[in-house]
Amino acid sequence: MNASSSLPQRKIFGRLSIVVGNVLQIAGIFAACAALVLARSAAHSKPAAIATVMMIAAWLLLYFCCHGIAHWAVGRLLGIRFAFYTIGGTGNPEGYPAGMRWVFEHLPFFGVQTHKASMLKATPMAKAMMWSAGVTSSAVVPTLSTVCAWRVGVPGSKLFLVFAGFWAIGTLSSNWRSQTGDYSKARRALHRSEPGFSREPNVVG
Repeated sequence: MNASSSLPQRKIFGRLSIVVGNVLQIAGIFAACAALVLARSAAHSKPAAIATVMMIAAWLLLYFCCHGIAHWAVGRLLGIRFAFYTIGGTGNPEGYPAGMRWVFEHLPFFGVQTHKASMLKATPMAKAMMWSAGVTSSAVVPTLSTVCAWRVGVPGSKLFLVFAGFWAIGTLSSNWRSQTGDYSKARRALHRSEPGFSREPNVVG
């Protein structure tokens, strides 16, 4: 990201083509759905811990796999093109307490690099919607999976739903307040169009 040289830079571990990145994220989403099905089938059997583990696995898979592809899907619908995916730490380190910041800077999140020319042509609203899609999906989609687990009676789902709800609120709040958060980028895009905003939609964790 080069919107401001004073902002923290995201740690990049690797790069993937759009096709490979999409395949991996879609596979992760399908695996999360399979884990939820297993959690439902194991909810009233023994050991019940299997259902709980599957529920948590589904939440984690969705948390890691829905963010980058949400940027891509919304962006493509609005005419924004993308060059490649990146794997790296959170692009919003200042949104986390000091103790958690190092951890989230080193987790393997998906980011996606926009094509500069298409971003320059995109409307401010299109840019804002593309920026907002990632963090919104990171908060909403994993939480919905926990709601599903709770509705089918997965052991521990009520307590985990409370955790997921607070985590989602924290994700949205930290991105809203942080200069490097997706929502901050969306707000800036609505006010002005800068080449710097054509860089990578950094992931949120």
